[in-house]
Amino acid sequence: MNAASASTSTSTAISSLVGADVAAIETPALVIDLDAMCRNLERMAAFARDHGLALRPHAKTHKSAAIASLQIAAGAVGVCVQKLSEAEALADAGISDIYISNQVIAPAKLARLVALARRVTLAVAVDSTLGIERLVCAWRAGAIDGGSAELGVFVEIDVGQGRCGVAPAAAVGLARQIVAHGLRFAGLQAYHGKAQHLRGAHEREATARHAASCVRAALAGITSAGIGCPLVTGGGTGSFGFDAVGGAYGELQPGSYVFMDRDYADNEAPEGAAFGPRFEPALFVKSQVVSRGLSHAVVDAGHKAHAIDSGPPQVWQRELVFANGGDEHGILQPRPGASADALPQLGDTVWLLPGHCDPTVNLHDRYSVVRGGLNGGTVEAVWPVDARGCLA
Repeated sequence: MNAASASTSTSTAISSLVGADVAAIETPALVIDLDAMCRNLERMAAFARDHGLALRPHAKTHKSAAIASLQIAAGAVGVCVQKLSEAEALADAGISDIYISNQVIAPAKLARLVALARRVTLAVAVDSTLGIERLVCAWRAGAIDGGSAELGVFVEIDVGQGRCGVAPAAAVGLARQIVAHGLRFAGLQAYHGKAQHLRGAHEREATARHAASCVRAALAGITSAGIGCPLVTGGGTGSFGFDAVGGAYGELQPGSYVFMDRDYADNEAPEGAAFGPRFEPALFVKSQVVSRGLSHAVVDAGHKAHAIDSGPPQVWQRELVFANGGDEHGILQPRPGASADALPQLGDTVWLLPGHCDPTVNLHDRYSVVRGGLNGGTVEAVWPVDARGCLA
C-alpha cells in the first residue's frame, strides 16, 4: 500500500467511527468525554460572567478550532496561544480573535505575525526594547504593501514565575515605547505559571495575592506617566478563583479547565464557591490490555500516547497504578492493599487520565469525541488537533 492509499484508508476508518459505540475506537486513542467537557466550559464561562471578567481561554491546551469555537460560543472573547504557528493554524481553521501571550523576536516570524494581523484580531506580548523595535520594523515593512490592520501589544510583567516578563517598575518604559512608536498599548500580561500547581489552596492564594500586588505596582507607574492601561490579562486553571476576587485582573486565561488532568486533580480545592467551580476530567487515553502476567497487566499506551513530565497517568476508576513500560507500553499493578483480582483481563479496555493534558494532546492527530460516557457512549465526532506540532 502506498502513502496515498494508506491515508485514504485511515480517513475512511476515521469517518466511519461517527455514530459508532466507544468500543469501536482503536487504541491507543485520545478521547474526549463531551458531556463532561461541555459542563466545564459552561462552569468557567458562568464564573467569568458572574465576576464581570472577560474570558480568553488558552488554546495551547487543546490546539483545536472546534473546541475554541465551543468556548467562544459559551462566552469567551477569543483565545490565547503561545506560539505564532498555533495562531496561524487556528486562524486557518476559522478562529478570528487570538492573543499570542508570548514574545516573538525573530524578524521572519514577526513578518508572518503582521500578515496574520490582517486576517484576524490579533495581539502579542512583549518584554524587551529589542522586541518592540523589531515589531515596529516588521509593522512598518508590512504596511508598505498596502495592508491595513491593528495589533494589540501587551507588556508582560514577571509576577513571580521567573520566566518571561519585566519587573513591574520597568513596565512603564516599555509602555512608553509602544505608544511612542504608534502601536496600540493593549495592557499588561500577568501570568504566574508556578502558582497553578502549588498543591495547597492557601499557597496558591498567597501567590495570587503577590501577583496582584505586582500588577498594581506596574499600573501605578503606567498611569502616573499618563498612559491608560485598557486591560490586565492573566490567571490560570489553578489560580483563576483567587485572581478573580483580587481585583487586579480584567481577563482570565485558564486553559486546562476544559480537560483537567491528573496533576490538576492533585491540587487541594479551595473552600467556598467564591473561589470557583469544580471541573471534571474530560480527556482520556483509551488503551487496551495486550499482555497479562500473574501480577501485572500491560496496556498499549506508553510514552508516545501520553506525556509524563508531570508524572504517570491515573488509571481511571480502577484499583490500579500505572508504571513506566517504555514508548509503547504501560504496566498496571494493583494498588497497595488491593487484590490481584483488580488486574484487567487480556483484551480489556483501560482508560487513562493523563498526568499533563497539554503535551499529551500534542502527541495525537485527532480526538474521538464521545457523548454518553466512556462506557456505553457513542462517537459524536472526530476532531483534528489543528495545531499539533506547532512549536514555532
